[in-house]
Amino acid sequence: MTQPTHIRRALALAAHGVPVLPLRAGKVPFGNCPDCADNVCGGRPNMKTAGPCTCLAPCHGWAAATTDPHILNSAAWAPAWRRAAAVAYHPGGAGMTVVDLDNPAAVAWARQTLPATQTVATTRGEHWIYQGTMRSVNGVREGVDIKSTMSYARWRGSGIGATAALPDAVRAMAVKEPSPSRRAPQTLTVPLRGGQAKCPHRTPAYLDRGIAMAEQRIAEAREAAHATVYQTFLAVLSTHGRCGCLTETHVARLFTAAQAKGESPRHCTDAWTNALTRLGL
Repeated sequence: MTQPTHIRRALALAAHGVPVLPLRAGKVPFGNCPDCADNVCGGRPNMKTAGPCTCLAPCHGWAAATTDPHILNSAAWAPAWRRAAAVAYHPGGAGMTVVDLDNPAAVAWARQTLPATQTVATTRGEHWIYQGTMRSVNGVREGVDIKSTMSYARWRGSGIGATAALPDAVRAMAVKEPSPSRRAPQTLTVPLRGGQAKCPHRTPAYLDRGIAMAEQRIAEAREAAHATVYQTFLAVLSTHGRCGCLTETHVARLFTAAQAKGESPRHCTDAWTNALTRLGL
């Protein structure tokens, strides 16, 4: 029987030392064991940054990427390959870093700022691929994400040009603040209820418990993630948005939970802004 195109491509990449995994439509990984099918576990690798998944081995997300042909051809992965919309790879696992340029302006910036390297055309921009690894960071500037360790990128072909060594200019972006248009909101400065100087809630634990419940609600969303994220943001802000008790740390926790479900930093910011507007904050 002829193998589907995606598994053939995945095996070819794996043979060259590139860890690969299948992607569903929308660039979302599969759960590759029965307990994690259709991301019922929350879809997060059971690694140091584990979320709700209790799978005994990482079977989804970037941690599932492998070069082992026996795993790629296994019966457990066969349903995913039949339904796959694309092949992804783990850049860090292949010793690489991808600078994801998401629009023409970002591409123009890279051409003026970064050393030339292997480039791959994407739907909206380009991937610039460097040899070397670093931590992955989204939104390092408008339209620019860094994908390396603990991340995956869609395979879009071998591209053109020679792969250059990862430059200090890219590493430095990981320690800079994201541009204001992409970063999580800072500490809220909305008006206090009744002009109170202190948070009117009973204890700090009340707020922490509310944030934890919001994180869990987002993580457990099995479909309509966009709507779930917005409704959760709305609920948090309706309870805590007027007293000034929400901090950047709280908001970052919510954004992190949303991004673990596939939401981009831009979508998180839009959902947060829309919730603020809805509540008149």
